[in-house]
Amino acid sequence: MRTFKPACGWLVSLLLLSTYSFAVAAIEDPQQMVRSTADGVLAQLTERRAELEADPTLIYPLVEETVLPHFDFRRMSQSAMGRFWRRATEEQKVGVTEQFRELLVRTYATALLGYSGQRIEYLPVQYREGATEVMIPTRLSASNAPPIPVNYRLRLGEGGKWLVYDVVIDGVSLITNYRSQFTTAVRRGGIDGLISSLADKNRRTEK
Repeated sequence: MRTFKPACGWLVSLLLLSTYSFAVAAIEDPQQMVRSTADGVLAQLTERRAELEADPTLIYPLVEETVLPHFDFRRMSQSAMGRFWRRATEEQKVGVTEQFRELLVRTYATALLGYSGQRIEYLPVQYREGATEVMIPTRLSASNAPPIPVNYRLRLGEGGKWLVYDVVIDGVSLITNYRSQFTTAVRRGGIDGLISSLADKNRRTEK
């Protein structure tokens, strides 16, 4: 199985999907929304670089406030659990979603701190008018390295907000990657075991 490299992909998702007010224009043109948000995030990184280097923990509230509202963590958790989602109680579903969200917060934060000038190329987008799900293709380029394709899958949520429910990095789906990990954890310890394993990972990243 191909090794998934989350830091690079989450880095791009942070750059593209933060600090944007979702209005009617975003619904009509999600690619323009993605492009506009990238400018805002890069501006924050530049403006606050010294502050963040002095106190990296400041990245967490930044991620919480500007990035996470634009992800559909419940759908991501449901997709990652696959058939096991139907077996879970509502309490377990909430537990998985909360721990998965926390895990991704920490991954996002680390990736954002590691940004070092990668360039984003926006590729042509095709979707029918009135579509409620779209894919936004991009490429991430860095010096002396081949470009990495990064595709964002978005759905139109309540209130006219586009929400990310998957990221495909160099052909590898985030959700598919986590699904294999979730399946292994559930088979070993049940759904409660999955929640515990996610919580353990989160505690380890606090050190």
